[in-house]
Amino acid sequence: MRIMHVMGGGDVGGAKTQIMNTVTGLNRNNDVMLISFRAGPFADEARERGIDVRVIERHNPFRAARTMRDLVDAFKPDIIHCHGGRANLMGAMVRRSRQVPIVTTVHSDYRLDYLGSPLKQHTLGTANAIALRFLDFYQPVADRMARTLIERGFDPERIVKIYNGMEFNRPEGEFDRAAYLRETYGAEIEEGDVLCGIAARLTAVKDIATTVRGFAEALKTAPQLRLFIAGDGEDEDMLKKLCDQLGVRERVTFCGWVSPVMPFFRAMDINLLSSVSETFPYSILEGVCAGCATICSDVGGMPELIDTGENGYIFPVGDDKKLAEYMARLADDAALRHTFAEALYAKASRDFSEDKMCERQEANYRHVIARFHRPKDERESIVICGAYGRGNAGDDAILEAIVQEMRELDPLRTITVMSRRPRETRVVYRTNAVYTFNVFSVLRKFRRAALYINGGGSLMQDVTSYRSLWFYLWTLAAAKRHGCPVIMYGCGIGPIYSKRNRARTTKVMNRYVDAITLRDPDSMKELEVLGVTKPKIALSADTTVSLPPAPEDVVDGILDSVGIPVHGNYIGFVLRPWPSFEEKAKVIAAAADYAYETYGYTPVFFPIEPRLDVSAAQRVIQRMHAPHYLFTEAYTAAQTIGILSRMKVVVSMRLHGLIFAGSQGVPLVGIVYDQKVSSFLSYIGQDLYEDLNKLSEEKLKVLIDGAISRGKNPRLLSESVEKLRRMDQINRELLEQYAAPQA
Repeated sequence: MRIMHVMGGGDVGGAKTQIMNTVTGLNRNNDVMLISFRAGPFADEARERGIDVRVIERHNPFRAARTMRDLVDAFKPDIIHCHGGRANLMGAMVRRSRQVPIVTTVHSDYRLDYLGSPLKQHTLGTANAIALRFLDFYQPVADRMARTLIERGFDPERIVKIYNGMEFNRPEGEFDRAAYLRETYGAEIEEGDVLCGIAARLTAVKDIATTVRGFAEALKTAPQLRLFIAGDGEDEDMLKKLCDQLGVRERVTFCGWVSPVMPFFRAMDINLLSSVSETFPYSILEGVCAGCATICSDVGGMPELIDTGENGYIFPVGDDKKLAEYMARLADDAALRHTFAEALYAKASRDFSEDKMCERQEANYRHVIARFHRPKDERESIVICGAYGRGNAGDDAILEAIVQEMRELDPLRTITVMSRRPRETRVVYRTNAVYTFNVFSVLRKFRRAALYINGGGSLMQDVTSYRSLWFYLWTLAAAKRHGCPVIMYGCGIGPIYSKRNRARTTKVMNRYVDAITLRDPDSMKELEVLGVTKPKIALSADTTVSLPPAPEDVVDGILDSVGIPVHGNYIGFVLRPWPSFEEKAKVIAAAADYAYETYGYTPVFFPIEPRLDVSAAQRVIQRMHAPHYLFTEAYTAAQTIGILSRMKVVVSMRLHGLIFAGSQGVPLVGIVYDQKVSSFLSYIGQDLYEDLNKLSEEKLKVLIDGAISRGKNPRLLSESVEKLRRMDQINRELLEQYAAPQA
């Protein structure tokens, strides 16, 4: 590839390091040109590394843009990659006249770049904010920044996060830190001193004041602490005065701008970061290389790197008290500092290396180039509709599974989701989204779509609402009339009681639907009775069976956060309100007590749709004697699956409570409020269930006994899991047939 990188040239700190590492790594296998708008050390260093550097020193932006266009014409790049405000402005000016995709790395929150300088905020900051809207693709260096961009209206389909990376080579040879600090900064340290360092510009966004306050508080219980501040900036005088006010000036050393920075970090025991905004700061990675323990504020990608209490500490932005607590804890425990440093080095060197960064970068370039050069009139997008955006974990998991499968099949296709909460959907699933009932927006999407997916769940029924059935039938017809192939994917059908609704359903599905996959045999029978014969119909499975559980350490963290011992024995209950539920709450409560008293299984109540399910669980809990745990929040599909996988048995009214647990080989008991529950359990050979209206205390106890007994037969359980996996493959094959790129 021919890649043109564009940057201001005056970059310092992490952004400078990231750009230099990127162009150096890419230059090994690609033709790279670096345009800098300032001569100086950065450009000189890049030349020394073998990079083709061109400097444009023109203050007039129009003349600078003209020169840049000439360089684009001569170099003929496949892609242009901008870094920083001035580069973004030049990129936006060149983009209109040159058919080259332009991507920008979002190194920081552009609204906070000039925090503390109102003039620059309103001039340079505003120009950058405007220029960003005219570029093609965006690369935040942390997931949190990606979320921020989406929340501000940037197209989720044009955002790809790529973490900063660096070479993780531990410095070798002896290092006399006392001599280094004495000779370089005139600082004398004593035996037993624990040194804390922070390397950052002394500006408002870095919030060094919180570091100083936290340090002063920590000194009260850990007097062996010393603080070294590496950096310069407009806040230096203020910070020195603050040290004087807090009476810690003698324990704080201001080092000025430090280069190279590695000896500085080698001298430190603890690396600090207190910024109010970051993306993925290199100062943390540099401290990791040097073997420092790490404490940082909860910004940018830090939660993706640091697992608090396992390889470092994260504190809330501006919380000097929590920072002080962590500093004092590490000051008093050399073994913990070593443990944190080694664990963080292992994770960072594995997941955030320079080679991995460049590999991801090249892959994204190929993706961007292919997307950019697709014919403008091509129908390439996928529209997905379902009961999304209502806070139901089962429905949201269906969407997640479809999006995941679609991305694997063809990552170049864009996706639009019809959702009750389109803003939330954009952020969570990184797709485009429109409000479900915004008919005009939906029709516009159909006109450009290559496929419409009616996405799973029990949409074709009139038990809960006639209107929802009519609406979903309308979408099938409207999509087909606008030229889209139409598939119904991993669906449940029925019950449909109204004769008029049944006739309408039959007519629409026969006329407008190309193919249907069904998640249970009862749905197949329902279609036969309805007389739906024209679409291609296949028995499959609920799409969510393809979703994996969250990693064990993540699940452990969730359990710990709500006070649940990780290695306990639990019986899970997934309940929901229903007209006859109130009178059965005491039955379920008695069975929960029975499981605890007889088997030692502590009841755990988990919601699929918290706004409804928590109240149902509480009604049962009020009638119980046994100790118990109650989840009250919604979790991701992976987290929910991981939590339910820790249960010895799951008793569920919710279908997706059964599917999530069953896909992990957990013995199941179903409380049937809808035929879909019994149909699913019979389908996978776990036929322990009872109708809600017929449920008795003795019957539920017998079902629990049976499930516990079944748990002793892992072969039977694994067979049901394998059946689900095999049947889900039919969904995948259908998607490949209708959504694969056409030759």
